[in-house]
Amino acid sequence: MCVHRSSKSTPRCTIYCRLRRSQVKPVLCVRNLGIYLDSDVSMRTHILRTVSSCFTALRQIRSIQRSVSRPVLLSLVTSLILSRLDYGSITLAGVPGYLLDRLQSVLHAAARLVNRTRKYDPVSSLLQDLHRLRVPERIKYRLAVLVYRCRNHTAPGYLARDLHWVADDDSRRRL
Repeated sequence: MCVHRSSKSTPRCTIYCRLRRSQVKPVLCVRNLGIYLDSDVSMRTHILRTVSSCFTALRQIRSIQRSVSRPVLLSLVTSLILSRLDYGSITLAGVPGYLLDRLQSVLHAAARLVNRTRKYDPVSSLLQDLHRLRVPERIKYRLAVLVYRCRNHTAPGYLARDLHWVADDDSRRRL
């Protein structure tokens, strides 16, 4: 049973739901398996927190940049930055470009750090030299790999079981 309450001290209304004997208050954002889901499913919180943690790690790596060789620097960036960008990236499919641009700025900063270039130097050739895909292409690649694995029965069963092919449906065979 849901109850709609408003008090004089708070101008907005809050919806409380009773679940058995406890009240459940809705929140704007939840975290599940390290992925933040907004109440409007915009993924804005997930992207902002990912960008923030990546830039924090980049600042820490930058502080030891002169003490380590380039291969070590590349390994640190790959393990600490790119793994954070790629974790849960499939959930970002369909997110607006302006949010993906924030993730792309992390990728640019990481490429500049590895190549020891200045902030305003062009970065597209650096990404090519490092064999890095842009963020939208990274998301599409991970999604394509997942579908390929489902199709060839190498993905976990719960994923492959829920994937239905259009060609298997008689009414949609021509699609």
